[in-house]
Amino acid sequence: MKKVEVKEVGTSRRSFLKISGITLAGAGLLLAGCSSDDDSSNNDNQLPGVRGDKFDLGGGDLGILTYAYALEQLEADFYTKVVNGSMFGTIFNAEEQAVLADLYAHEVVHREFFKAALTGALEDDSRLLPNLEFNYASVNFNNRASVLGTAKALEDTGVSAYNGAGRYIQNSDYLLIAGKIVSVEARHASAIRSLLNPGTDSFAGDDVVTASNGLDKAERPSVIIPQVASLNFIQTPFTANFLP
Repeated sequence: MKKVEVKEVGTSRRSFLKISGITLAGAGLLLAGCSSDDDSSNNDNQLPGVRGDKFDLGGGDLGILTYAYALEQLEADFYTKVVNGSMFGTIFNAEEQAVLADLYAHEVVHREFFKAALTGALEDDSRLLPNLEFNYASVNFNNRASVLGTAKALEDTGVSAYNGAGRYIQNSDYLLIAGKIVSVEARHASAIRSLLNPGTDSFAGDDVVTASNGLDKAERPSVIIPQVASLNFIQTPFTANFLP
């Protein structure tokens, strides 16, 4: 069998990531125009909101979107702390700083995109997931390996989360947008892996890509949420009683 050599696409990781930002811009406009009426799978019993003393992410399409909003809050908050760290300009070289700054910008856009979209779709502010609180006691923001290792874990988790949630999205517009966003997250994961292991095939390693079909892993919300909780970054408790 002829061996196929796999190379990174583009002249630099920076240009590779810039394509991602362009892709997301159109997606935001589309979802912002959707409403809860578009989601026939939802009913009042599964809408996101406080149940008992905790916020529940809800079920159906709006539950999936709220789940994505929670993950994007985490990623945006993490990269905000990374780029504002006192050692950011010291422990990372120029290329790494540019890549991390791009990821920060993208994740903030993702977070604000879901906030705006859900605000419009839910038509009730009390049903919008509140701003989550975070703690990164296990991360050393003054250490390159600690930051990039955490970024790798978050990006890999994000890709498998979007891939796994896609099968449960009923609204085709939402599904299209989720597909665009997961392509962005996959570029992020690839870029971080290349920073950690330059010149290798780690950007699409066997630990995240299934060798038999070449596809990234896909995990259900009920698998992803415990994985994220085990990191102990998210301090605001919430439940996900209606997600698969």
